Amino acid sequence: MKKLIYLDNASTTKIANSTLNAIMPFLTEDFGNPSAVCSNGQYAKKAVENARNIVANAISADADEIYFTGSGTESVNWAIKSGVLAFNEKGRHIITSAIEHPAVMNTAKHLEANGYEVTYLGVDNLGQISLDELKSAIRKDTVLISIMAANNEIGTVLSVGEIGKIARENDVLFHTDATQAVGHVPIDVADMNIDLMSFSGHKLGGLKGTGVLYMKKGLPLEPLIHGGGQESGKRSGTENVVGIVSLGAALENTMAQMPHYETIRLRDKLITELLKIPHSQLTGDPENRLPGIASFVFKAIEGESMLLMLDHFGICASSGSACSSGSLDPSHVLLAIGLSHEVAHGSLRLSIGSHNTEEDIDFVIEKLPEIVDKLRQMSPIWNGN
Repeated sequence: MKKLIYLDNASTTKIANSTLNAIMPFLTEDFGNPSAVCSNGQYAKKAVENARNIVANAISADADEIYFTGSGTESVNWAIKSGVLAFNEKGRHIITSAIEHPAVMNTAKHLEANGYEVTYLGVDNLGQISLDELKSAIRKDTVLISIMAANNEIGTVLSVGEIGKIARENDVLFHTDATQAVGHVPIDVADMNIDLMSFSGHKLGGLKGTGVLYMKKGLPLEPLIHGGGQESGKRSGTENVVGIVSLGAALENTMAQMPHYETIRLRDKLITELLKIPHSQLTGDPENRLPGIASFVFKAIEGESMLLMLDHFGICASSGSACSSGSLDPSHVLLAIGLSHEVAHGSLRLSIGSHNTEEDIDFVIEKLPEIVDKLRQMSPIWNGN
């Protein structure tokens, strides 16, 4: 059986042994409901609160500002929909960017269809918004700004602190989708003037089906899910204890490794060597970049074919976002940074995790040029230049 070289960590991650050990008791003997008064339930409740404290410490928040959800997407929906509803009297104008994850983009489109006005800020060729353009877009009726902390496809880390400062100076609610950023780059919600922040557990070594919403204390946001009043009455439903414990353990583990020097070294090696392939191009900001994402486009290449050939060699990667991988349309992110439809179709994202080795990277460096050359020879649009 061929070895799996997993380089799709921006899509989802492997659970570390330490995380697996942390959750095992809650799959066996400590299975109680955190709302129960018996000792079994109270032990589960204590584990949930321990995870809440870990999350709070990781982002410089208070524990009572942390709410556990079922996914990053749920957290995004809660933040944006309840955020605009809370300030509906002020106005119905929202600002976001052209490179947001579908969770934000489709929530904005839903609100647009229901009477809200949305400004989609463009980005430059590195995936950065213009702060001057943001300032100019703010109006008296602007109620919320939602700009991601780091892009999931091209790895660009955005100027969240500056964006938060502008939002605070203009008395506008600021939400950031930090799904790719938390645990990988420093996040301080107070210093960055973040009012609402969403992320998920499975991007940093936790189980799928777990998410977090940071909500600044005092915000009058209504629950998205009503019921028995869990999560301080803000998010009903029996807590996913196993998922929450996994999220806390995984985040604690990845925070202990920050800054991720070895991941950065392997990422930079990939970038240096793969850019030697003729007519290849790095996408995203070469400096302000997530530690684990190396993303490219290759001229006259079809991304899906490239992925299938990589998979033949046991290399798991992606072409853009996992949430959009079933679409035949080119990535909206790559179009937003100015790439043509033709070039955007030849995208490749290699996202490195803590389990990846030098041998993994060397194997990709060996095989990918062969794959690109073979696909170009088969391409009806390849003319050699």
